[in-house]
Amino acid sequence: MKFVAKTLAGLEPVLIEELKILGADNILPGKRAVFYEGEIELLYQSNLELRTALRILVPISEFKVRNEDDLYNKISKIDWSEYMTVDDTLAVDAVTSSEVIRHSKFAALRTKDAIVDQFRKKFGRRPDVNTEFPTLRLNLHIGNDDVTLALDSSGESLHKRGYRVDSVEAPINEVLAAGMILLSGWECDCDFIDPMCGSGTLPIEAALLAYNIPPQINRQSFGFMRWENFDKKLWEKIRNEAILSQVVFQHKILASDVDFRAVTSTGYNIEKAGLEGKIEVRRERFENVIPPSDTGLLVTNPPYDERMELEDVQAFYKGLGDVLKKNWAGHSAWLISSNMDAVKTVGLKPSRRIPLFNGKLECRFLRYDMYSGSKRPKEENSELKEETREIPEKPLEIQAEISALKAEPEEIQEEKPVIKTEKGISDDDW
Repeated sequence: MKFVAKTLAGLEPVLIEELKILGADNILPGKRAVFYEGEIELLYQSNLELRTALRILVPISEFKVRNEDDLYNKISKIDWSEYMTVDDTLAVDAVTSSEVIRHSKFAALRTKDAIVDQFRKKFGRRPDVNTEFPTLRLNLHIGNDDVTLALDSSGESLHKRGYRVDSVEAPINEVLAAGMILLSGWECDCDFIDPMCGSGTLPIEAALLAYNIPPQINRQSFGFMRWENFDKKLWEKIRNEAILSQVVFQHKILASDVDFRAVTSTGYNIEKAGLEGKIEVRRERFENVIPPSDTGLLVTNPPYDERMELEDVQAFYKGLGDVLKKNWAGHSAWLISSNMDAVKTVGLKPSRRIPLFNGKLECRFLRYDMYSGSKRPKEENSELKEETREIPEKPLEIQAEISALKAEPEEIQEEKPVIKTEKGISDDDW
């Protein structure tokens, strides 16, 4: 079976590594997506265990179209009784970047019409549209005249782990948080600290990784569970094996924030995630945080002065750099920010710069190595280049999928509910 795992821009490399660990075959990078192959067991594992995937799609048809009527006719030729019954429900999400079919909402409606009309002709009645939990959720992607139609096996976006019961302003996406931790190269061999934890997303994702807890372990529903070929016994076996594979973490995970509401929110979310006792939470100013040991990893999402306003953003970032130099020798510090002018006032030279998006904000994920004395690297003054990743050429059989994905808009930090009604479809998803 062929699969497509959607992700956020910049996280493709770590998603590929996750898929290698799961044993996926023929893994190939796309734009905000990774293509791979495997059996139904891998589909279940992907939804349960991948930390940097937003959705797992199963392509079922690829074709070319000339106009909306051609789209309707091509969809009508598919035998939809193989995927659903007249008593099931349907939802269609569509994205288009094409001069042939310009409006994604209309493309979604024509797709839905073709499917329900086929059932009406056969049975005298048609399936209903379900806005929340359809039996079959379809993803339609049109790039130029290329169309890819896929089943959505995830249902709700996989960034919705289910533990965020409370949040403060501008929370970070769970998939982005997990991706940042994986990009840092943390091997769970030292302490993890987030001194500006907000709602606690980064330390929670760090704890899930450190204890080898699947990110969706508490999720009750996936799209594939409503498919006719759902293998409940196989799913239960996979889930139980994942539970038994949890490990003991020998170091500390520390979450702190100066804001009382943030600390309270973090506590609620930790409890919901089932991580009580695994994360230490404090209300403390960053400059007063004492590292638990001589070495460790600091990863944080400071305010950018975008959605959270600061009185003096440059003074804030300068103070942040001063504290890092004073208190965090022996640690690696990673910051994500969209405010590059403010970042310049940190007063430290980053050893890595990784382009990422936090919602619609273009950011840089920056690493600062806090050496002491003679431990500074010899090439510290060499010019640092921003990291880029080339996407190699793909085999012809998946060119249509990739060309469609190249036109796809970024998924926003807090994914908007997808509206799947008779009047139209949101075009946030592939």
